[in-house]
Amino acid sequence: MSRRRFEAAAHGAATALGPTGTKDLAGLLARGRGADHALVVLQGAASDAVGVLYQAMDAEGVSPSEAAAYLRGYAAAWTRRRDAVEVRTVWSGPSTPRVPVRATAHVLVEVVAQARDELLAMTYAARPYATLTRALTDAVARGVAVDIVVETLHGARGLLSGPEPADAFAAVPGARLWHWAAHARAYRARQHAKLAVADREVLYLGSANLTESAARRNLEAGVVVRGGTAPGRAAEHIRELQRLGVLVRLGK
Repeated sequence: MSRRRFEAAAHGAATALGPTGTKDLAGLLARGRGADHALVVLQGAASDAVGVLYQAMDAEGVSPSEAAAYLRGYAAAWTRRRDAVEVRTVWSGPSTPRVPVRATAHVLVEVVAQARDELLAMTYAARPYATLTRALTDAVARGVAVDIVVETLHGARGLLSGPEPADAFAAVPGARLWHWAAHARAYRARQHAKLAVADREVLYLGSANLTESAARRNLEAGVVVRGGTAPGRAAEHIRELQRLGVLVRLGK
């Protein structure tokens, strides 16, 4: 019998919780704990997804023990994928004929294009970059939750000039923009992280901002990590900073 609603809800909950949280939820289900108890234990950004899962279980007649087994299988498969790790260097700028390397511009677009559920990105500076804008717009169109953390002109305290970095993403409908709240940072502290995480499975981490000059012309270096714990941990850290109010929505 098809249980697409339950399967979709389980996928959403597992994505929001990560491997450890998914195992915790499976344990609660195995002990017959209801939604109210689970929402108290599993507080945070994943609470909505957990509630949706319990609703889907009720709607499709999935028992707690069956749901627990499904989630444990999901977590086990996730762990197997995680254990297969690939790390490659990524460069912008001059190339060398004897050492083949991946180009930052290509890798950034690949990471965005790979996302099916969640894309998290962070940048210090940002300028409109047509190739990246198209990739982000396509991601939103296929249902990816896109969250981008940027620095602000106020937060940079004179070290950034021109338009607000957030303006670079004005043409991406549905993208949620965040910044490091002034009350949550030390004096002269700046949001200087540059990364992108797709579905907690692929992580780009490097020196390049989300600008065309950084992706194509500057001499920049980074790595792309596929598998392992790093992508998931990076995403979990960003989500926790959001939950704690360290990172807040722009315009809110």
